[in-house]
Amino acid sequence: MKTILYSAGEPGGIGPDIIIQLAQSSFWEQSKAIVVLIGDPKLFEDRANELNLQTNIQMVKSLEELSPNQMGTLQILQITECVDTKSKRLNPANGEYVLKNLEAGIRMSMERDTCALVTGPIQKNNMSSCGVPFIGHTEYIEEITKAKNAFMMMSSEHLKVVLATTHIPLKEVAQSINKELILRVCQSTFKYLENFYHIKRPNIALLGLNPHAGESGVLGTEEIEILADAISELKSFGIDIAGPISADSAFTKSNLERFDAFIGMYHDQVLPTFKALSFGKGVNVTIGVPIIRVSVDHGTALDLAGSGHASSDSLMSAIKEANRLLSDG
Repeated sequence: MKTILYSAGEPGGIGPDIIIQLAQSSFWEQSKAIVVLIGDPKLFEDRANELNLQTNIQMVKSLEELSPNQMGTLQILQITECVDTKSKRLNPANGEYVLKNLEAGIRMSMERDTCALVTGPIQKNNMSSCGVPFIGHTEYIEEITKAKNAFMMMSSEHLKVVLATTHIPLKEVAQSINKELILRVCQSTFKYLENFYHIKRPNIALLGLNPHAGESGVLGTEEIEILADAISELKSFGIDIAGPISADSAFTKSNLERFDAFIGMYHDQVLPTFKALSFGKGVNVTIGVPIIRVSVDHGTALDLAGSGHASSDSLMSAIKEANRLLSDG
């Protein structure tokens, strides 16, 4: 039985809204995988009332109790209680609730190869209340699963981008880039594209770190000293990779048609282009870990929580992608 575990993320944001709204659509019953929410039923009851949506809550104590999705019905597995269920505001006391739900979803996905984890958006600055340093989903999943090659891939029908570094200050990016990291991110990307997207011999573009990819060392030497050396070694492994390519000209129409994925050196080097082309339809996939994890491509949108104006499109895409990965991986 294919199961999608949904951890809604920040209670005050739109994570609860979008799953409640999606359960009202025909997609819910047509989904080939059963969706179970990991969370406090009171949060979803309160949010459904705020959205004025008729919702039936069905509590389960284990995954064995799940039944096929029914329109308007949410199956919920409760791990802990949500301290504050109100929308539009952050409450640091909710940090532990969010973290426990996320960890439960990761561990259940590790235990069952028929489970995939779909996550809603988290407010990182609200997680410090747990006493656990929380940088992001990718890093936390890597820690719990003890993986060594976890990377963030944003995927849509238009574009796939992978980040060599994720949620770190820009001033720390250059010192984080080394040959070992580049080899790992490129090999993980190549393997994932082959195994989960069934792309035979993926063609990958590696972006430079500096403007104009360093312009032959004038604007930086990382491309010469690190990236070029890594590319040469990767090619010797049989990986089709080009670069280092200047980020300002990487996403041309011809390159979008030529390359199966683009690997960027840092978060905002590739995500603005991705979101310009795919926002609301893209998904965030964690690669290089022993679970299937897919997330929405947007944030908590506190101002939209409880309003009924939040779009469920990215969540629908995430559930579809998780279901596909369960089937084809």
